Amino acid sequence: MTRLNSKELRDIPESEAEDISADIKRRPLYLIVENVYDTYNIGGLFRLADALAVSKIYLCGDTETPPNHKIQKASVGTYKIVPWEYKTSALEAIEELRQISKFEFLNSKQAPITKTQNSVILSETKNPNNQYMDPSPAKRGQDDKIRIIAIEQSKDSIPYTEAEYSQPCALLVGNETYGVLPETLAAVDQTVEIPMWGINKSLNVIVSAAIVAYHVIQK
Repeated sequence: MTRLNSKELRDIPESEAEDISADIKRRPLYLIVENVYDTYNIGGLFRLADALAVSKIYLCGDTETPPNHKIQKASVGTYKIVPWEYKTSALEAIEELRQISKFEFLNSKQAPITKTQNSVILSETKNPNNQYMDPSPAKRGQDDKIRIIAIEQSKDSIPYTEAEYSQPCALLVGNETYGVLPETLAAVDQTVEIPMWGINKSLNVIVSAAIVAYHVIQK
């Protein structure tokens, strides 16, 4: 696959971007962004999502969405490549992801993207090679579901290096000031945090997501 620099990415027409995106082999990894206010952070998360070839970004709540010009600039055009969808809350995104079984994901491959008014949705088709087999309903259980992992400092969080990861999974990040909402934290499967040894309490949301995401894909 030919990799493009920032100018080349920004210059890609929307119609060509859809074809390019459809050809990318995506990881069984999702990113949920809850109430992130800084549009440059949102753009940076698009760049991160493209680097990781995530399946989709959910932009939730008060998070701004493309075609905001600051997101366009900060994402260096990757907002056209990464499938994304807006949800009024992160809880809606979690509910949608919980309807997708692990085996449904593994038995599918990427098909062309379809657009709606506020979203870009990745459609799926059956894998003709049948590489993965879906077990009978009687054998399905909690392990069949996508894991939702919040990156947040809380009383229930553990160091991200000590958590158990399996894919498919979704990583959730929250607001730059107050973090992930309590009701959202209550809905996730696990909460992880990045140890801090200096005077600063936390890292930038893009950096935090990148550290954990790259750790996940190594597992």
